Amino acid sequence: MSTWSEPQPDSRFVAVGGLRIHYKRAGHGPALVLLHGSASSLQHFDRAAALLSESFDVIRPDLPGFGLTGPRKDRDYRIPTYTATVAAFLEALQVPRYAVTGNSLGGNIAWNLALDHPDRLTGLVLVNATGYPEKEIPAGMRLARNPLLRPVLRRVMPRGAIERNLRSSVGPHSTIVDDAMVDRAHQLMNRPGNRSAFVDFCNTDQPDRSARIPRITAPTLVLRSASIDGQHFTRDIPGAREILHPHGGHLLPEEEPQWVADAIAKFLLSSTDTPTH
Repeated sequence: MSTWSEPQPDSRFVAVGGLRIHYKRAGHGPALVLLHGSASSLQHFDRAAALLSESFDVIRPDLPGFGLTGPRKDRDYRIPTYTATVAAFLEALQVPRYAVTGNSLGGNIAWNLALDHPDRLTGLVLVNATGYPEKEIPAGMRLARNPLLRPVLRRVMPRGAIERNLRSSVGPHSTIVDDAMVDRAHQLMNRPGNRSAFVDFCNTDQPDRSARIPRITAPTLVLRSASIDGQHFTRDIPGAREILHPHGGHLLPEEEPQWVADAIAKFLLSSTDTPTH
């Protein structure tokens, strides 16, 4: 059985503002940053990253509070703080220009990067991204907001609860939730500080920046599962293109890595054909 809670041979670390950020980097070409969702880790993109690394320099961090990066000492899990940390992370790696793809929470951070650092972004891909106030809250996050359950979840995160949460996050035809996937999520959630970080994250009052979304100038592709509700990126971002997946769930990059990788590569390679100086 693999031990997910330990660094892998291709693990790298970089110090950013008091955090030791865990990341992986592979491939050659224009820089492409992949940002995972909440209660997830950079492994979410394993298969998609392998496909994309043929055309891109693929960089994927474990976001603060998750994976091997682990918790923030200041317990600040607001989206603008995540955004500033990701920007500082890419500065530390000396990557001045990059495209960003984000799933769920990662998509929320990605579009905030496009707002806060428009000069850095070459393209934006939002995969079932969040950030509008009417977004339905996943069951796992609702539980972590329950004042009676909060102290319990800081101490123990049952494997069964993690498995149920994963199964509810994928499409009806998906077979990707297996023992290995549940083990990975369970082991990473049970690393020191990660359970508490998840509870802190779920109970963070997030500022609503959705009114600013129409100001995004980066070329934008929206990848959305037909079953995912309440997000208006295609409507609000000028010139955004949308591709709908008929039966995917929330974890589209893991459920349909080839579909996602093909859509990203086709979009980014066509939108960056113009020479950049």
